[in-house]
Amino acid sequence: MPRSTRRAVVVHRRYYWPDAQLNIWTIIMLATAGTILGISAQFMQIQNQMRVGVPWLFPYGITVGALTIIFIIVELILIAQRKLLPGVMMFASFILLVLFITGIIETAIQLSGPQGNVYGNCQTYVFNNKISGTSIDTLAWLQQNNICQCWQTIFAFYIVGAVFLVWMFIMAGQVSRDTYD
Repeated sequence: MPRSTRRAVVVHRRYYWPDAQLNIWTIIMLATAGTILGISAQFMQIQNQMRVGVPWLFPYGITVGALTIIFIIVELILIAQRKLLPGVMMFASFILLVLFITGIIETAIQLSGPQGNVYGNCQTYVFNNKISGTSIDTLAWLQQNNICQCWQTIFAFYIVGAVFLVWMFIMAGQVSRDTYD
């Protein structure tokens, strides 16, 4: 009696990612992650130096920045191996998008909320109170101005990151449908 043999056919599907868009996305997201991570770390250092409590937003920012950098490293490894799948990018982008939106909301609450009101304090004590000259007061004002501008920057970069993650979600969807072929 002859033995029936079965053969499995393996099909490898290749996805075409638009090089320029993927490179721009990667560079912008690296800058975004590094900025969020760096500013959050600076804020934690300031809070520790002043011996006051560290709000959860600062370690959260470090975590979001680090996770984004890890995600981009994994993305680059998958690109080098030609195994970057749209589903993986969509899934990871969605998770990071939720984290970035949480960062936007909490930063907005701290910037203009009833308890934090960082923007109001910056407006009153820093932006409307410019100090110049060679004194310790000028150095203190410069540090306060830096802190206020860092709050605005981290808020802006959370928004930039969220927009670029939505862009990746759309781009990965188009790649999976072979729109860029």
